[in-house]
Amino acid sequence: MRKYWYRRILIMITAFTVSVGGSYYLIQFQQKKLQKEVSAGMSEGQMLVPGGMPIGIYLEMEGAMVLGTEAVTDVNGMKCEPAEHLLKSGDYILALDEQKIRNKAELVDAVKEIDKEEVVLKVRRQDRMMNVKLKPVRCDSKEYKLGVWVRDNAQGLGTITFLNADSRFGALGHGIHDVDTSGLLAIQSGRVYETSIKDIQKGKSGTPGGMEGIIVYNNYNMLGSIEQNTDCGIFGKIDRIDALFTDQTPMEAAKTQEIQEGPASIRCAVEGKVKEYEIRITKIDRSTKEVNKGLVLEVTDPKLLEVTGGIVQGMSGSPILQNGKIVGAVTHVFVQDSTKGYGIFIENMLDYVK
Repeated sequence: MRKYWYRRILIMITAFTVSVGGSYYLIQFQQKKLQKEVSAGMSEGQMLVPGGMPIGIYLEMEGAMVLGTEAVTDVNGMKCEPAEHLLKSGDYILALDEQKIRNKAELVDAVKEIDKEEVVLKVRRQDRMMNVKLKPVRCDSKEYKLGVWVRDNAQGLGTITFLNADSRFGALGHGIHDVDTSGLLAIQSGRVYETSIKDIQKGKSGTPGGMEGIIVYNNYNMLGSIEQNTDCGIFGKIDRIDALFTDQTPMEAAKTQEIQEGPASIRCAVEGKVKEYEIRITKIDRSTKEVNKGLVLEVTDPKLLEVTGGIVQGMSGSPILQNGKIVGAVTHVFVQDSTKGYGIFIENMLDYVK
C-alpha cells in the first residue's frame, strides 16, 4: 500500500514537471517566433543614412569619346575630313589597330605612332561594337591626323542622396550626360571628393540657378569611388564615411505606394550645413516613362526661396523626406519656374545598390 502511494506521488510530480516545463518551452517558443516576426516587419523597408551634402564628381570615360569630326590639311595643302560619315558624336574609341585606348592621352600617343595609309578603330556605338577602317591624313613626313575631337573625362558638383549599411551610396537621382552630345556618359571609373559651396546663383524664370563649389581633386580630399552612371543617378562606395556623414542616423526607405501628395521636406546644404527645408509633393506619377521624373514638387520654405529661389543646379540628389522616411531625391528644376521641379522614387535608385 505504501509503495502504491509513493508511485502515485511520483507520477503526480512528474506530470506537474512536464506540464510546467512544456508550458515554459511553449512560451519561450512563441516569444522567439514573435521576435522573428517583429524583426521581419522592421526590416521590410531598407534602412539608409540620408545625405544632403555636396560632393565633387570626377568621371573617367571608357575609351575616348568622339565629340565630332573636322577637316584637316594634308601634306599637299588640301583639306579633307577622314572621319566624316565614319565616326559619330557619342562614339567611343576603344582601340587603334589592336592597341587598347583607355583615354584621350593614349589615343594621341597611338596616333603619333601611325606609319601606314589605313588604320582600324574599335568603336562602341551605343550598345554595338564595330570596327571602322579609316585613312588618316598625312600632314607632314612624320605626322598623321584622324580629324576627330575627343574627350575622356567629366567633372562637376552634385548632392549625395543616401548611404546604406554596406557603405554603398547613391547620388544625383539622374545620370551625367555629355554637354556636347547629350548622351549618357559611359564611364570606366570615377571618384567623389569633398567640396564646399562657394556661391549660389538664384534661379529666375527662364534661367535656372546654380551652386558653385570649391573642389580640389587630390587624394587627400577623395571620399570614395563611382562605379555606375545611370539614368537613376551615380552609384559607388564611400570609404571615408565620417568625413562626409557627420550625422549617421538611419531612416527607412519608403515604398513607392507609401508616398502621398502633400507636405514633405528636402535636405541640402545651401547655407553651409545640411538642413531640412519644407516642400510640397504636388503630383505622383507611378507609371512615368521618365524614371527620374516620378514626383513633381514645389518649394514652400521661405528661407530656401530667399537663398536659392527654389531648386538650382547642384541640388540634384537632395533627399526628399516624408513621414519620417526617405521617399526620393530631387532631380530637375522647371526652367520657367525655379520653385518647382521633379524627383525620383527612392525605390528606383535602390535598384542599383542591391
